Amino acid sequence: MNTAQWGEWFTIILMAFALGLDAFSLGIGIGLRGIRLLDVLKLSVIIGIFHIIMPLLGIFTGHYVGELLGAVAASVGGALLILLGVHMIYSSLRREKNESISYRSLWGMLLFAFSVSIDSFSVGVSLGIFASDLILTVLLFGVFGGMMSICGLLLGRRVGEWVGSCGEAFGGLILLTFGLRFLF
Repeated sequence: MNTAQWGEWFTIILMAFALGLDAFSLGIGIGLRGIRLLDVLKLSVIIGIFHIIMPLLGIFTGHYVGELLGAVAASVGGALLILLGVHMIYSSLRREKNESISYRSLWGMLLFAFSVSIDSFSVGVSLGIFASDLILTVLLFGVFGGMMSICGLLLGRRVGEWVGSCGEAFGGLILLTFGLRFLF
């Protein structure tokens, strides 16, 4: 492998790590609410799959509406995270026992995986120009996204046991913060 190929792979691994960091950070917020180990596995697999699909969708559509959709995708993801975060904070302050979005349901897992993976869509818009081995690149994104979400969910789960009733509000604050970051 020549120097240019090493540099390309280093950059791809760094991009996969950066995209995985969002899954890690947001996983901590969800883990703080309390999550079963089986749900950690399910959610992480779904996030890994979304981290493969979203860049591919970005690549396919990026040739037509790259700049416009990149900004819209980040805004939609940010708004979704803000709504989820505000709902979590509101529910914890009112001490509501029922939740409108359950991360144990398929819908809740898909919604969360979509919100975590929306930035990989934006990355996918420009990825087709850069990557020489597209399939291996998006598979790396999926592996990093899935593994880092497992780490974040497990860390949040562990910390959530210590935090107690404030865990849901803190998790909501994390989601709200990331949502604002996406919007601004």
